[in-house]
Amino acid sequence: MTVSTDYGGTPRPEAGGGEGPEKLLAPVLSAFWDEPRSWTLETYLRHDGYQGLRKALAMSPDDVIAYVKDSGLRGRGGAGFPTGMKWQFIPQNDGKPHYLVVNADESEPGTCKDIPLLFANPHSLVEGMIIACYAIRSERAFVYLRGETVPVLRRLHEAVREAYAAGYLGRNILGSGIDLDITVHAGAGAYICGEETALLDSLEGRRGQPRLRPPFPAVAGLYACPTVVNNVESIASVPAILNRGKEWFRSMGSEKSPGFTLYSLSGHVVRPGQYEAPLGITLRQLLDMSGGMRPGHRLKFWTPGGSSTPLLTDEHLDVPLDYEAVGAAGSMLGTKALQCFDETTCVVRAVTRWTEFYAHESCGKCTPCREGTYWLVQLLRDIEAGRGRLTDLDKLNDIADNINGKSFCALGDGAASPIFSSLKYFRAEYEQHVKGRGCPFDPAKSTVWADQSHPEVHV
Repeated sequence: MTVSTDYGGTPRPEAGGGEGPEKLLAPVLSAFWDEPRSWTLETYLRHDGYQGLRKALAMSPDDVIAYVKDSGLRGRGGAGFPTGMKWQFIPQNDGKPHYLVVNADESEPGTCKDIPLLFANPHSLVEGMIIACYAIRSERAFVYLRGETVPVLRRLHEAVREAYAAGYLGRNILGSGIDLDITVHAGAGAYICGEETALLDSLEGRRGQPRLRPPFPAVAGLYACPTVVNNVESIASVPAILNRGKEWFRSMGSEKSPGFTLYSLSGHVVRPGQYEAPLGITLRQLLDMSGGMRPGHRLKFWTPGGSSTPLLTDEHLDVPLDYEAVGAAGSMLGTKALQCFDETTCVVRAVTRWTEFYAHESCGKCTPCREGTYWLVQLLRDIEAGRGRLTDLDKLNDIADNINGKSFCALGDGAASPIFSSLKYFRAEYEQHVKGRGCPFDPAKSTVWADQSHPEVHV
């Protein structure tokens, strides 16, 4: 057995033969992504496609809701709210139309799971939507897709067309007496529309801005009617649960975070990509599968769920990647977007770029986020350029505290998270920028870049 120190300075056994760490993977949604024409109905049917729907239609809608609730499926969009419980909140016999809206406006920096899923296996979403609509008694559903992803838009349109032609959508689905229409809507590229109420406003033709709650979407959502808003991966996971059973689903992951999920691994790793595994796997295990950090370098910091989650360091390599353990470590699992940065990365520069993104994408509706993100950017730019003062570090923390928990939506919280966590773990690096009057990672000034094979790799 050979030993490598690809990341974090921690020895690890190299994967070998059939006993490698790849056995920890659980390909379900990604099981046939690499097949020719994986996105077609023909391929999907060869892999038990629409069998979960047939089993759902043999149950009552309330039993389907209870079944998904008992499976323990939690929302895969960030917050981890139980999916079945969200469906259960929809009032029944209220005389109003009910709607399902799928949030496919994937915009979080570092997050890349829903778009590959829709590109390679769109029918898993379509089948999941039909099951969900049957459960909540809805006859109309919408997919709100990020508009820049035109190839994905085309494949999703084609999957919906195939489903109509095969009798899975439209009138009297599979002879059940159930009617359902799905509309695919392309958004205009606003990060704020990933927030569910801003998405609903955009879908109604208004400017995408968060709504005050209550009322919640389950009571007054799209067109002021009861609405369920779910993430793509949440809905796409439902068919497998119905087809293979809730016990099978609960056999993976942990008691409070059961099942499989997609982890997006990116950054300074040898093989970035999508790794579908049970909840509770660790970053160390995922790095084993991906070849570790790029040769000659070590892990410095990483995000467990995209840039809006507090960053972690190499001391957190063995934290189980589920909702409870990551929360106990001081961060959030979020969208499982694992961005890994090595020692050549300037933390101040990375946090500045993320904060610039949040300032640009703020809708401007609430003062803490609109004004706070602007001033965070000004301070961070000064610190990065060597024009800052040591008192600016406490000012950064104070401004972030005035944003966190005080905005209409979670965008403000997401902007504050990298500030808090980077100051917690890398305050000395901020001070180095101030005292050294500039970035120590600047290739023109720093010895950090000496004897590196790829000095151009930088954030």
